[in-house]
Parts: sequence; C-alpha cells; structure tokens
Amino acid sequence: MTNKRSALLFILLLLILAVLIWLNMLYGTVYVPFDEVVKALGGNSDPDQAFYTIIIHFRVPQLLTALLTGAALAVAGLLLQTIFRNPLADPSILGISSGASLGVAILLFGSAAFTGTAYRFGVLGPFGIVSASFAGALAVLALITMLSRMLSSMTSLLIAGIMIAYLAGALAGIVKYFSNREDLQAFVIWGMGSFSNVSRSDLTVFIPAVALGLISSLFLVKPLNQFLLGESYATNLGLRVKPFRTFILLLTGYLTAVTTAYTGPVAFIGLAVPHIARNLFKTSNHGVLIPSSMLIGGSLALLCNLIARLPGFDGSLPINSITALIGAPVVVYVLVKRYRSMPQGI
Repeated sequence: MTNKRSALLFILLLLILAVLIWLNMLYGTVYVPFDEVVKALGGNSDPDQAFYTIIIHFRVPQLLTALLTGAALAVAGLLLQTIFRNPLADPSILGISSGASLGVAILLFGSAAFTGTAYRFGVLGPFGIVSASFAGALAVLALITMLSRMLSSMTSLLIAGIMIAYLAGALAGIVKYFSNREDLQAFVIWGMGSFSNVSRSDLTVFIPAVALGLISSLFLVKPLNQFLLGESYATNLGLRVKPFRTFILLLTGYLTAVTTAYTGPVAFIGLAVPHIARNLFKTSNHGVLIPSSMLIGGSLALLCNLIARLPGFDGSLPINSITALIGAPVVVYVLVKRYRSMPQGI
C-alpha cells in the first residue's frame, strides 16, 4: 500500500510539474497563445515573430533555470538536514551564499576603483557576476571543508558555518558602503534573485553543471539511509563517516555555488522543500526523498517564477520575496511541530 501511495504521489507531482511548465510558457507580462507555444517549440513558427522570440529566447531558458535551481537547492537542503540532523539546516547556513555575495561585492568595488563605475563599463555583466560569485562561494566552501576535518562535532561545524556567513555578510556590507550608487543598485538587484539571468548560451554550461550534482546525489541513497541509523551503526556497516560528511559538504556547496552564481541567492527553497517531501511521503528513505525533493523543488521554483511574472506587474517581482512568502510558513510549522513533540516540563 505504501509503495502504491508513493507511486501515485510521484505521478501527481509529475502532473503538477507539467502543468506549471506549460503555465510558465503561456503566462508572463505578455500572454502567449497555446498554439503559438506549440509552433515555437516545434520549430514551425517564424523565427522573426515576437512570440517565437519570447518563448525560445526568454521563457524556455527561464523555466529550465527555475526547474534546475529549485531541484538543486532542495536536494542540497535535504542532504544538509540529514548530516547535521537539524531540520532548519539549508544551503545558506554554511555561508556559501554569503561567500558568493561577497565575491560579487569585491568585484564591484575592485573594478570601480579602476574604472570609476563597474556597472557603466559592463564589468557586472553576466560573465563577471557568475565568475565572481562562483569564486566567492568556492572560497567559503574550501574553508568549510578544511574546518570539517578539524572539527569532529557537526554542531561545532554548523556554528562555524553561521559565523562565516556573518563574517562574509559583514565584509560585503563594508564593500557596499564604499561603492557607487549605480554599482550598489546592480548588486542589490542581483541579491534579490532572478531566474532570468541565464541566457540560451549559458544553458550549455548551467544544465550539465547542475545535472552532474543532481545525478551524484542519487548515488548517495544507501549511505544516507545508513547515516540516519547513527554514526556508530553506519561505521559498523562499512560507511566511512568522516569522508562521507566531507563529500556531502562538497556536493551541497557545489550545487549552491553553481545556482547562486547564475541566479543570485535564492532563499527558503532548500529549507522548506525537504519538509514538504517528508510530510507528503511520510518516510525518511532517501530513495524516495531525493527524487521527490527534486520534483517539489523544481515545481516550487516554477510556481514562484510564475507568480513573479504575473500580468499587472511592471517587470518581474524579486524571486526571494515570493519564496519567502511560501517558505516562511513552512519554517514556522516545523518549529511549532518540534515544540509540541518535545516533552513538557513542569
């Protein structure tokens, strides 16, 4: 019965995902008729036609970016919550997103020191932002990996990650204080998150990079399930716990770094989606949780992208504003549920 229920839930999630993909094709600041979408996707539309340009050059890259980013952040959140045994762990908790922001802030300030205004000279273009944010994220990831070898306690590592996030955020704030107004505006817009930053040419790098991390996570089902039983039991089953934890940190850091570099820091998806998957499937088996988190994360990102581009808005709303509206109630629910499950003292 449980397997049948899980299969039906997966079918339902796939149907929801398919519907959201089509809605993202049809709706936005400009409505595109269904037949025009079919023509554009089938290559039967005039390449010079406005609808073709909207679908192929804007909406397809945007929905693919949202789908992969949501899936990647959801899986990263699930892996971190498992190894830290903390339901409030998410991809931003180790400071990797803050490191990416610091990288962009340093690029902004450093280039402005030589050119006067980084924004005006195009230094904050797609290549500059992606390179700087990825470098900042990898720098923090390297620091976290080094600390993971020095600290045996995952709680200590978690606290160290939070402190690194604060430190990176403070340094970014100092850099922003000395930046020009135009550069600061560009940085703030990037920090709000957007799925529209990835062009068709960028997808040739973005898709394989994210897919590599997602596929790698599927091979971790058995060791993750062993880890849930406790470190001593997992060691008896042949799992090398410390190298395994280091690999999980590298994988989650990699997924966070790649997505943040292209989309900016997207909040709450990595925190909320694993809880939605657990409550929906009523299981702790990662053979179910990892693929379901991918589907739910991708669907949630597509829903947020659709809401952000609804007709009536002048342009697109910040993605982080939409994800917070959905993710924050989930966090509150988790806190309340954990409090009620704790034994109450007199």
